Amino acid sequence: MRRVALALVVVVLLAGCLSPGGAYHGATGQADPPVDTLGWEAGYWYDEPIDVTTGDGLNDSELDAVVARTMARVERIRGLEFETTVDVEVISRVELRERWGRGRPARVHDWRDQVWEGLFVVDERTNASRARGEVFGRSVVGFYAPAQDRIVLVSDDPDAAAVDRATLAHELVHALQDQHLALGFGRTTMDGRAGANGLVEGDANYVMHRYEDRCAAAWDCLERPPRGAGGSDAANRGLFVAVFAPYSDGPTLVAALRERGGWTAVNRAYRDPPASSEQVVHPERYPDDEPTNVTVADRSGPQWAPFAPTDRRRPAEVVGEVGVFTMLWANGVVPESALQSDDPLSPYDYAAPASEGWEGDALVPYRSGDRFGYVFRTTWERPADAREFRAAYVEVLRTNGARERADGVYRIPEGEPYADAFRVVRNGTTVTVVNAPTVAALDRVHDPRDATGSRDHHPFRR
Repeated sequence: MRRVALALVVVVLLAGCLSPGGAYHGATGQADPPVDTLGWEAGYWYDEPIDVTTGDGLNDSELDAVVARTMARVERIRGLEFETTVDVEVISRVELRERWGRGRPARVHDWRDQVWEGLFVVDERTNASRARGEVFGRSVVGFYAPAQDRIVLVSDDPDAAAVDRATLAHELVHALQDQHLALGFGRTTMDGRAGANGLVEGDANYVMHRYEDRCAAAWDCLERPPRGAGGSDAANRGLFVAVFAPYSDGPTLVAALRERGGWTAVNRAYRDPPASSEQVVHPERYPDDEPTNVTVADRSGPQWAPFAPTDRRRPAEVVGEVGVFTMLWANGVVPESALQSDDPLSPYDYAAPASEGWEGDALVPYRSGDRFGYVFRTTWERPADAREFRAAYVEVLRTNGARERADGVYRIPEGEPYADAFRVVRNGTTVTVVNAPTVAALDRVHDPRDATGSRDHHPFRR
């Protein structure tokens, strides 16, 4: 394990690494500045060569030099000065997976499982937390441990402390964010976090892209180590696509903000970050197009009830436009090729006709002993958007083996990964999905009539 003092804070980076190791040697004739200044850190200017050999990993002094020069370069691009220091260590991916598994006992089927099952991303036979842990264990190349005030870089070479220059640059941006900008957004829903993370991770990845551009054109840079397993090779590609959205579409949001008002506009956005993933996927909708708050009245019958609230459970999850897109893509309703983007800042494109009109949603898990269900309600900009989503959702059901039992009622047979009953109805701009173990249990999870006798839908209105 290698450690060095430096100033940085990072959340989590899911990014690629490529190229073999190499070496640079050189010295600079520039004088050190009388006071700390942008583009200079710990005796290194942003544009001077450093004497390190990367093929066998970095020793402590080499890592010091690499970190100092990278800090100077990130300062130069981002226009913010580093102020404090934290420890950095480099660990192998094997050690990362060991750490990730510590203190994470297997859980029974619960609230989070219902959310991901409701998106047809994690099936009934799989524990959602384990699946997410596998995705992160294969994909994470760096993270910050705030309790230890330490950054951890992950090397895919178990025998050498290999440092990827792009990962280090990305994480150094998080240091500047933590030191100069507010990061405690207090978001609790999946979509709220995706919106805020689109700004945070988009900022870091945007700077990383500019860093790489300068490595290609003007700066002497360390070659990047070869990439190990991870990224889109993750065991559950749907989960990976969902969690990668802020890293992919966030840079285009930051680029749009810079066009509006330079780094000042980016810094100002931290006071009121995007409220939804929709505002990250479609930067033109930030900040004015706020999501609609969707509610689901509890109409459950005897023995059925929403999950009891805890510190980690909320009455409802909001999956957002990215969650809806992921569901459609992971089940083949949005073609595989539609995910790919031509934008050099954004490798993936999260916009699709059946998810673009999203205005808001709420997914409420229910339980009755060891049986589970949910109500998933979405609202859309126009009735036509709601119709398009309903048709796409029914296609998801059919892809997973569902057959229609009655108007708007479907059943996926036993033995299939998502074996359950579903009621799918549209009323104007709202689509309501009710899930239960059997067709008979649908009304017990969510009675279609409210206390006044009004229905969620008209029987033949789709």
